[in-house]
Amino acid sequence: MSSHSIHFNISERKILLRIFDIVFTLALLYLVSTTFDFDYFTIAKENWTWVFVLTLYLSIFGTVFELYDLQKSSKLDKVIPSIILTVSVTVLFYFLTPIYTPFLPANRLQILYFYFAILSAIFIWRWAYITFIASPRFFKNALIIGETSNIEYIINAFKDADPNYNIVGFIDCEDKQSNSVKFSGITEYPSNELYTIIKEKNISEIVVATYNSEAITSDIYYDLITLLESGFSIKEYTQVYEEMTLRVPVQFVGKDFYKYFPFSRNNQNKMYLFFHRFFDIMISLLGVLIGLVILPFILLGNLIGNRGALFYVQERVGKNGKTFKMVKYRTMIKNAEKGGAVWAKKNDSRITAFGKFLRHSRLDEIPQFINILKNDMSLIGPRPERPYFVRELSLILPFYETRHIIKPGLTGWAQVKTRYGSSVDDSLVKLQYDLFYIKHRGFFLDINILIKTLTTLFYFRGQ
Repeated sequence: MSSHSIHFNISERKILLRIFDIVFTLALLYLVSTTFDFDYFTIAKENWTWVFVLTLYLSIFGTVFELYDLQKSSKLDKVIPSIILTVSVTVLFYFLTPIYTPFLPANRLQILYFYFAILSAIFIWRWAYITFIASPRFFKNALIIGETSNIEYIINAFKDADPNYNIVGFIDCEDKQSNSVKFSGITEYPSNELYTIIKEKNISEIVVATYNSEAITSDIYYDLITLLESGFSIKEYTQVYEEMTLRVPVQFVGKDFYKYFPFSRNNQNKMYLFFHRFFDIMISLLGVLIGLVILPFILLGNLIGNRGALFYVQERVGKNGKTFKMVKYRTMIKNAEKGGAVWAKKNDSRITAFGKFLRHSRLDEIPQFINILKNDMSLIGPRPERPYFVRELSLILPFYETRHIIKPGLTGWAQVKTRYGSSVDDSLVKLQYDLFYIKHRGFFLDINILIKTLTTLFYFRGQ
């Protein structure tokens, strides 16, 4: 048996990043206040609101500017822009809320102390994180036991989800061995060397990836039982897949589908649904008001850039498969689908110059606040699709109709986690995210989606 190395799971690393961002920030601010002529921000019992507000702003804006994205956080050149943006906006908002924060000091030099203390603190901590915790010595080494048909997809999904999850090898579990897997960066090992591999490669976890558990040979089966009884971590690949990628791997779910879909109680929780609808109405009213304010600019841009009807009405599929008329600002040329429905794609030639601006800024979605007020849609949920594509995708993708058990949304988990879908493969990924949302729906996930939607708006990632 291997002596397990120290490693941190995804959730642990995200918590670690948040906690030590705050710890390093407060520690350096305290050091500055005791070393220099700096009394704008002091840590004391009577000033607890100052600390709370600063912590809250760091957490919110750090999420918006992707400071806690593990892919970015593992590379210093990628995370530096996020650090600068987070600190700059945090400090700006902190200065603009003097009801809960200290008033601006007469000595403006203290503002610089405050800003550079926070910037330096987070930079020092993130350098330490990348140097020590995000280094190979803290990687989780995993071994996959499964069928060769699954291996490439699983490896790519795990690699994209967590840069610190290192799949070091693969064992084919089937009695009838197929050709050795040819995949760059991974070695196939014989099944009779399982214990040797665990020891030599310092394996921390085994992932069993098979469509049919009956296909596992008896020797591997008894080896796995022995390892499990000794306390070794053995997980089923759909469980690991969902934990790491935050989406449900529907393409691997078979006749025992009911094991994978214990949908969130909030789908039937009257209190949750009441507040969900209440916030839908409040935010939609605000959205309509903002839409009316900027409507003259949209009209002018449409007149110059689109030269046609401002609004575009399209039939979409809503809750329980019922169709409704969804309203958007028009972003494409006239008669864009003369030959029938087609996928919208990246750099689509049918999209006008002004239409690109509307899509990237998500301003084309503003009229959908009317759909939300009419109760056709919700603020958060799976994006509504057109009936033609629903019929086509339902024949190809398992459980596609399941996404219609809740109201479609203006934004959603799939929208903030992936880019615009222009193929069946893209639709599969979006479906995985949609089902994850339905499975784990709740206030905290909704808030997370709203914050990540701000990230989409800020980085101009609308499609």
